[in-house]
Amino acid sequence: MTVLRSLVLFALAALAEIGGAWLVWQGWREQRGLWWIAAGVVALGCYGFVATFQPDPNFGRILAAYGGVFVAGSLGWAMVVDGFRPDRWDLTGAALCLLGVAVIMYAPRGAAA
Repeated sequence: MTVLRSLVLFALAALAEIGGAWLVWQGWREQRGLWWIAAGVVALGCYGFVATFQPDPNFGRILAAYGGVFVAGSLGWAMVVDGFRPDRWDLTGAALCLLGVAVIMYAPRGAAA
C-alpha cells in the first residue's frame, strides 16, 4: 500500500506542477490573462505541499525521484493537452527516467542504507 500511495502522490505532484506551469504559460505566452497565471501559481503552490505527504522521510530522495516523474509526466501532458507526438527517443528517455524513479524510491534497502 505504501508504494501505491507514493505513486499516487507522484502523479498528483506532476499534475499540479505541470498543470500549474502550463497555466502560467497560457496566461503569459498565450495572453490569456492574469487569472490563468494566478491559477497556475496556486497549482504550483499545491505541488509544493504534495511531496510532504510522501511516506519516505528523505526530501532529497523524493525530489530526485520526482524529477523522473516530471520528465515522463511532461511528455504525457504534451501529448494529451497540446497534441505533441513524442518520437522513440522521447519515449526511451521517459522510460529510463521512470526506471530511475523505481530504483531510487522502491529498491530494497537495508537498515543502514
